[in-house]
Amino acid sequence: MSSQPVGKLLWRYSLPSVVGTLVIALYNVVDRIFIGQVVGPEAIAGLALTFPLMNITTAIGVLVGVGSSTRVSILFGRREYDRASLMLGNALTLTLINAALYIACFAIWIDPILRAFGAGLLTLPYAREYMLWVLPGLLLTNVAFGFNNLMRASGYPNKAMVTMLIGAFTNVVLDAVFVLGFGSGMVGAAVATDIAMLLSAVFVMWHFFNPRHTLHFRRRTFGLQLSVVLDIVSIGAAPALVNAAACVVNAVVNRTLVHYGTDIDIGAVGVFVTYTSLIINIIIGICMGLQPIVGYNYGAGLLPRVRRALWLAIGCATAICTLGWAGGMFCPGAIARAFTSDAYLIGVTEHCLRSAMWAFPVVGMQVIATTFFQSIGAPGRSIFLSLTRQVLFLWPLLLLLPEWMGTDGVWLSFPVSDLFATAVTIAMLVWQIRRTRSAGQSTTAAASTTV
Repeated sequence: MSSQPVGKLLWRYSLPSVVGTLVIALYNVVDRIFIGQVVGPEAIAGLALTFPLMNITTAIGVLVGVGSSTRVSILFGRREYDRASLMLGNALTLTLINAALYIACFAIWIDPILRAFGAGLLTLPYAREYMLWVLPGLLLTNVAFGFNNLMRASGYPNKAMVTMLIGAFTNVVLDAVFVLGFGSGMVGAAVATDIAMLLSAVFVMWHFFNPRHTLHFRRRTFGLQLSVVLDIVSIGAAPALVNAAACVVNAVVNRTLVHYGTDIDIGAVGVFVTYTSLIINIIIGICMGLQPIVGYNYGAGLLPRVRRALWLAIGCATAICTLGWAGGMFCPGAIARAFTSDAYLIGVTEHCLRSAMWAFPVVGMQVIATTFFQSIGAPGRSIFLSLTRQVLFLWPLLLLLPEWMGTDGVWLSFPVSDLFATAVTIAMLVWQIRRTRSAGQSTTAAASTTV
């Protein structure tokens, strides 16, 4: 980690992570394709209404999974393996407690929650049916994804990729069997996801119960310790807030579209979110590969390697977002037809993609920068940067622009907020890089004086 060329190291860690995150994205994409093509446009709109709830569960999962994996990377850089095992045990306890709480809340108040997110008479039955059947799998999802991060952070990127491949392959096969073969619609898609997540969770837990691995479950590590919990939460808060903010923004988008448009507009934004999430998941895969490299080298004081990894990751992320932008600009019809055969929904989706994605190439830098600050143990800066796009800029724009432009104001809110957030991101990165260079020069000068 401290001697291999940074580019080679980033490739080694990012490639399995990218494959893994693409696999994660396939869970949602495959479900939405089957439901949109087989059940109909109202069903895909109903599924889009579940996005905020899924973002809540993801936020709670990454709070623990990303927070603990980042700390483990830093601790491995310092050779503090006992403390890393304590992080692992506390992470499992936190995951179980958090999942029990949100699953109970969703089960009791599912209808009021969905209505608050914009569900109407046509879409509520579809959204409710899917969520009630997918609830048991939410705990398994947090276990599989959260501890997949820890597996990668402790030096097993290829095995982490296999964890996700197992679940994705199972999900695709079972979606075809349940939705197409048995005609079970929303229920079949949800049950397929539950079974797939069960297999992934069993695989990743089997790894950490093996005492031959440096990081494994040990006795007396499962009792929550305040210092450990705070270490996890302080780092995991930034990506968790991103997902929580996405939940709020999705709710605002849905309710705004209900007010100014129709359920078909909600279906269109569902396709837009699914497509852009697929691209962002590739960037997140790069972030997962970047995080242990930055964390380890920053903990070891190797700052030039940290900066090299940052710039390489930003370049890759920008290239990928530019390719995604090209798809949205030049092939929106093909993207829409993958999810639905309804002519009206296809037309609305084409307009949505072209309007909402014209500034999309700059998004990759924002995601990488957030992970960078998180990886060097700067949660305050990471949290602020996480919230600039979705809360500081996007949320107010969603309240203002539709008043003047109707549904077009919703679509245009996304690229305008991207441009504002990019300006903030560049300013923060320049400041941080200058700061680390000054610190490195001061350390070198002090060492020379000592000699």
